[in-house]
Amino acid sequence: MEKLLSDSRKGIFLGIIVRNLGDIHVNIERELIISVLKLTKGGPTSFEVLIKDAKIPLKITENLVKKMQNNGLLYLRNKIIDVDNLKRLKLAVHAVQLGADLERVSSFLDWKEFENIAAIAFERNNYSVKKNLRFKHAGRRWEIDIIGCKKPIVACVDCKYWHHGMYPSATRRIVEEQVERTSALAESLPKLAEKIECASWSRVKLVPAVLSLIPARFKFYNNVPIVPVLQLQDFLSQLPAYVDSLKHFSKKT
Repeated sequence: MEKLLSDSRKGIFLGIIVRNLGDIHVNIERELIISVLKLTKGGPTSFEVLIKDAKIPLKITENLVKKMQNNGLLYLRNKIIDVDNLKRLKLAVHAVQLGADLERVSSFLDWKEFENIAAIAFERNNYSVKKNLRFKHAGRRWEIDIIGCKKPIVACVDCKYWHHGMYPSATRRIVEEQVERTSALAESLPKLAEKIECASWSRVKLVPAVLSLIPARFKFYNNVPIVPVLQLQDFLSQLPAYVDSLKHFSKKT
């Protein structure tokens, strides 16, 4: 009996050690990703600079960098680390999944990277894209981060960094503001022919949407989609089939 109890205690002790080692590994990988994001914000960085900044032993750094390269998260050639915009977003999402603070991760991302990746996704799905459209309506100035146009759909996207603890009230406010912008655009569309091609279409369906860095608590709020940026491709491929079930504004000219 005593032997069984002793073996049980050993098993529990070993389990605790394994969990702790796993936590340490996660923490190291997370900090290394953050260093990569910080150092590649302005372009490629060297392996030596990464080691100094991350303060992680050489062998561990080598193994983790190779793992990231194999997973398509960075490029490594001749000890130079390069990360394009899409890979930087993937790294940022992975760091958050490993427990990194979202505000800290976001501080190493250029806002334009977020918008550019979204614009590329639209273009790959044969949408024409207009970024940062500014217009006037009802005595106010309005701006929509990204507009993607493919007959008859006009996707009106608000790009947001999203916090894990976003309250429903904040979600409601963000969505309602984007619905309001989209409604204003729908009313102003005939006057914007010089700015966006969809203004001249005979029939349009304007769809408000919110784009987030990581998944939010809700995928939809009042039939307005809240789309994680790395799932934007899937959303766009399915949008034509589901547009009528989403919140939208139909206009005929």
